Amino acid sequence: MKDVYKVCDVTIHYEPLIKPSERLQIKNSRDIFSFLMEHVFDMKTIQHKESFNVVLLNRASKVLGVHLISEGGVNGTIVDIRLIIQSAILSNSSGIILCHNHPSGNMMPSNQDRCITNNIQEACKLFDITVLDHLIITAEGYYSFADEGVL
Repeated sequence: MKDVYKVCDVTIHYEPLIKPSERLQIKNSRDIFSFLMEHVFDMKTIQHKESFNVVLLNRASKVLGVHLISEGGVNGTIVDIRLIIQSAILSNSSGIILCHNHPSGNMMPSNQDRCITNNIQEACKLFDITVLDHLIITAEGYYSFADEGVL
């Protein structure tokens, strides 16, 4: 067989930018909301367009990183579950927190929000990755699936 048809090698190279001792530990939804508002969401655009992010966590619930999955318009964004799983696996995450904003200011989850959360949970189970929470962020606050017992 010619080499052009040979399966390519995949390698992993991990270069952390923060020492493990300096990583933020997430203990509750307030911690993640504060982190997101400081490092992820921009108050200038939070009411303008929807974005969906995944916060990647190690076994000690310390933040490994944040990956922007998608950005959309005022009415929504497309969420590709494969990209979420890929981010979690490549970062060797034990748990993830899903987060997206509602430009409308309505913090309550839509049926689509509930459905995608359930689908992501089911996909993560196959890889022993825990979905710890899903936050819906607005300029005035947040809704936590975990706090409300929805997860």
